[in-house]
Amino acid sequence: MSLRRVLKYGIVGSSVLGMGLSLHANDYDLNSVGIVRLGRAGATVFDIATTYQANLYSREWTDKKSREYLQLKSDTHRAAAGKLLDLCRTNRGVYIKVGQHIGALEYLLPPEYVNTMKVLHSNAPQNPIEDLYRVIRQDLRVDPNELFESFDPEPLGTASLAQVHRATLRDGREVAVKVQHPYVKGNSTVDIKTMEVLVKLVAWVFPDFKFQWLVDESKRNLPVELDFAHEAHNAEKVKEMFRHYRWLKIPGVIWEYTTSRVLMMEYTKGGQVNDLEYIQREKLDPYDIANKIGHLYANMIFLKGFVHSDPHPGNILVRRSEQNGGTEIVLLDHGLYAELSEKFRYNYSQLWLSILRVDQPGMKKYAQALGVEGSMWGLFACMVTGRPWNSVINGVDKVKQDESEKELIQNEGKLVLPHISDVLEKVDRQMLLVLKTNDLIRGIETTLRTQNRMTAFWAMTKCCVKSIGSQEYLSAPDTWSKLATCVREHWCILKLNLYYLYRGIVSLHLLSALKMIF
Repeated sequence: MSLRRVLKYGIVGSSVLGMGLSLHANDYDLNSVGIVRLGRAGATVFDIATTYQANLYSREWTDKKSREYLQLKSDTHRAAAGKLLDLCRTNRGVYIKVGQHIGALEYLLPPEYVNTMKVLHSNAPQNPIEDLYRVIRQDLRVDPNELFESFDPEPLGTASLAQVHRATLRDGREVAVKVQHPYVKGNSTVDIKTMEVLVKLVAWVFPDFKFQWLVDESKRNLPVELDFAHEAHNAEKVKEMFRHYRWLKIPGVIWEYTTSRVLMMEYTKGGQVNDLEYIQREKLDPYDIANKIGHLYANMIFLKGFVHSDPHPGNILVRRSEQNGGTEIVLLDHGLYAELSEKFRYNYSQLWLSILRVDQPGMKKYAQALGVEGSMWGLFACMVTGRPWNSVINGVDKVKQDESEKELIQNEGKLVLPHISDVLEKVDRQMLLVLKTNDLIRGIETTLRTQNRMTAFWAMTKCCVKSIGSQEYLSAPDTWSKLATCVREHWCILKLNLYYLYRGIVSLHLLSALKMIF
């Protein structure tokens, strides 16, 4: 037998054996085999490319601004996005997470893609109960029927990596059980490789854009998000960090039933922060909700440097406190946190103060300190604030947001999409999760119709001043310099309080202003 034939049969035999072992390891689920998932993704990429070639690139367009071209382009985007959505729903796991990322890239992708993929934020495919029970048996080494008195088959929520169910333990405790989808961890390596193929597809369709940052972030964050024991430690850390916030509820971890794939926590009732009917029915104050969330995240970003980085509405519940009748915020899903260095927090605080003072040289200086090169500092200021340049230079705390501003952002955004992509490629990596967090918080405020409250800037500015003061205090060379730093910080905060108190009186929001001081 020739060497060529030996190699040929060896490769074929190894492939068959490898596929058989993969099937055995994944309980003979064909969808879990890497080569099947990769092949399905490759077929989808080819199908999408063919769609664009047939519809748009097979003929010369003399006028790409014509109604015919624009309509055909929109229809092609929508068809391609539908194919991508089908792929995500079929392969699940990391593919769902990629689809969710795409659904959040409003500044970078056409609305046909964003609107199509947005459904994955709240309507991810769910696994049958028996699949979840198998994970529980493997990890907890106990029969779920012996562990639970009851287990609600309807999930409280289904995400890209897991789904959460309400249950009652045999000892009567009500719990929320988060169970990882069975094959996510085993498929994650191959899926991340495939993600690069999908990114290359987007780059082919939109050659000016650079999305390698999205791949890099997923590679870095996914292993952390797949470890539910790590998530449990995050929950306990943030609970201790903000224990003095009596209005903040972090459900307690039940450690004896928590592993890397199963997380059990106390069940906590509440309505989603974007459920306006629930908020009205419970007579909760939207401004109080927004102020507390804003205060929490300002402290996380500027002072603590430990930031819950997935604050979509499903992860923030609101309810009326049983102790004092006030508004209580419940923070869920602690899998992904950004840990910000002191240097980053100092530069980011200085950037925000420069924006609020409309100090353009300061904006440029601190944008560059955060990795933004050349003339892109103005665009970066718009990305950080979520406001158009006209609002930035007229004062983001003075110009109210309205529908005309939203329309302006959408129109201007189309012109600078490649530049936004350039900024995201080069900016300090810590900034990526902060930008994502900012966008999600702004989305909540828009839903609550509280985006124009002045207290948002008040809380954030105080945190910026304290962050800068803390860094300058630590670097002060002697006692007198440290004392001068403390006096300067307290003087700045006093002036800030007086300024916003005055604005509260003028705008008839005195009560909110007084709450922010005391």
